[in-house]
Amino acid sequence: MTNMSRARVARRIAAGAAYGGGGLGLVGAAAVGLLLAEVQMAKRHVGNGTDNHVPVADGLFGHAYDTPGEPPLSLVMLGDSTAAGQGVHRAGQTPGALLASGLAAVAERPVRLRNVAQPGARSDDLDRQVPLALGDPERVPDICVIMVGANDVTNRMPPTRSVRHLSAAVRRLRTAGAEVVVGTCPDLGTIELVQQPLRWLARRASRQLAAAQTIGAVEQGGRTVSLGDLLGPEFAANPRELFGPDNYHPSAEGYATAAMAVLPTVCAALGLWPAEEESPDVSRSEGFLPVARAAAEAASQAGTEVTAALPTGPRGPWALLKRRRRRRVPEPEPAPSGPSEEPLDSRSDSRSDSRSDSRSDSRSDSGSWEESEGGLRAV
Repeated sequence: MTNMSRARVARRIAAGAAYGGGGLGLVGAAAVGLLLAEVQMAKRHVGNGTDNHVPVADGLFGHAYDTPGEPPLSLVMLGDSTAAGQGVHRAGQTPGALLASGLAAVAERPVRLRNVAQPGARSDDLDRQVPLALGDPERVPDICVIMVGANDVTNRMPPTRSVRHLSAAVRRLRTAGAEVVVGTCPDLGTIELVQQPLRWLARRASRQLAAAQTIGAVEQGGRTVSLGDLLGPEFAANPRELFGPDNYHPSAEGYATAAMAVLPTVCAALGLWPAEEESPDVSRSEGFLPVARAAAEAASQAGTEVTAALPTGPRGPWALLKRRRRRRVPEPEPAPSGPSEEPLDSRSDSRSDSRSDSRSDSRSDSGSWEESEGGLRAV
């Protein structure tokens, strides 16, 4: 499917979500039924003998940056097992801990992490999670990261319904004053135990939902990062390394790879990223596009950020498509923030894992702009 076709499908799904439409919309009902059966068989197979325990990483990170009188930043994780960190054994290996540690280092300020994500959750569970994230009106989170979508596909939730719940969650969090970053639906086609041709169907359904999620989130004031196959080339080349023991959830290295992609967007949402990196980089094919077109392109290339830009245009709202350079995120070694808190060190081994180096494009910044089909693009 071309990006233009995916953009049209994503726009229809997002429009249906806004106006209460329904239907499958992604692939045919029979194909989705087969996909569901295959994935459920894979989950039963890989789940035998595995531990469903999710390490608890809630707490304060970045104690070295503590300044009297300055409160820590607040980070809340919402979503499904990917946001929770299922598949790893140590709290410091979860995406929430990795993001909190990385954010503290960039901001030079402590970060308090709270994770309300639930393994197995679909987008409709955000209706329950958002009130938990906003439970204290005096302490609205500075930044919320949502990772959700895989269970929507495998459980045949209509995509319009899925996007409607996600959009409502983003809108409520943004209205409360929190910045929001959404890691869109991962690519179920990377699950090795899902065979062809269903692997192709899984990839197609995942990418279409991811594109529609991007439209819904961006239109409500959030930013998105396409997780895709959790940064494709790495997972395709190293599936044994980047998937966990169950071959379904990411490994510690896989979560670190995803955190490297999400962290720059989290920092940018809080105004912490270098100003010179906020302009489109002509060497990385970044540019301004209609939001549906940007969403489709992001779904095709994992690790791509989409954020609202120009308010309107001949094809509706426009967005800025960014392919930010990733930063290495080491496993944190958090310590307790006070005598009343359980030391995070006691919940997890504090040993640090080596992480993949940032695989950023080192091409020169020279280039020019031209108007291509659908928007301004860097060449």
